[in-house]
Amino acid sequence: MDTWVIVLIVVVVLVLLALAALALMKRSRAGRARREAQHREQARENLQEAQIRAARADKEQALAEEQAARARREMAEVQERAAVAEREARERAARAGEDRTAAEHLRAEAQRLAPDLDPEGHPSPHGHPEGGATRR
Repeated sequence: MDTWVIVLIVVVVLVLLALAALALMKRSRAGRARREAQHREQARENLQEAQIRAARADKEQALAEEQAARARREMAEVQERAAVAEREARERAARAGEDRTAAEHLRAEAQRLAPDLDPEGHPSPHGHPEGGATRR
């Protein structure tokens, strides 16, 4: 074979190798660009999902805080009603004690004024020898 044919074959092989390398580089660049585009799209989707979840979490947090505030308010109202009921019960017990004391004083006064009357206010059957007259 002639030298020029061998050189031509070597040059053609080198050109083919260069073209193959160029094609591989383009394919590699296209694949990289495609992967980067996919990554950007995935990142966009992740950001959107993060925003949705953050908004949902904020909403749930606000609802939880509102529920806790409502529970505290209801508890305060119940405590206030209980305090009012206790105060009214103490006042009623105090009035009952005053009435009981007044009743005892009146009973003692009635006994002093008319010792022959029974607790219902009727003359006792044993009566006084003087016929039930009161002493002065």
